[in-house]
Amino acid sequence: MSTDPDQIRIAELVRKDDVVLFMKGSPLFPQCGFSSRAVAILNHLGAEFGSVDVLQDQGVRQGIKQFSDWPTIPQLYVKGEFVGGSDIMMEMYESGELAALLEEQGVSTEK
Repeated sequence: MSTDPDQIRIAELVRKDDVVLFMKGSPLFPQCGFSSRAVAILNHLGAEFGSVDVLQDQGVRQGIKQFSDWPTIPQLYVKGEFVGGSDIMMEMYESGELAALLEEQGVSTEK
């Protein structure tokens, strides 16, 4: 268990909601194309999700990359588990895997 305050805070954020998207900007005003695409995918699936704007906190912006060992943002977590970034989300969405994962994990969707 890390004693780094940023890592501890990120661990808390990851567990706060069933689905959490670490992104640039907010779901209503994404600040990059990849974050916009990630939000669109989750909205299209009807998934309820929390979001963390990494632009608001440099510690989280750098720390999330260490936390997941993934170099880019956005990052999607479902039930505390790292799923992937925008490209992986798109592949999983297109193949039906993302919808299946959300259903399997009991995440509420508006379908």
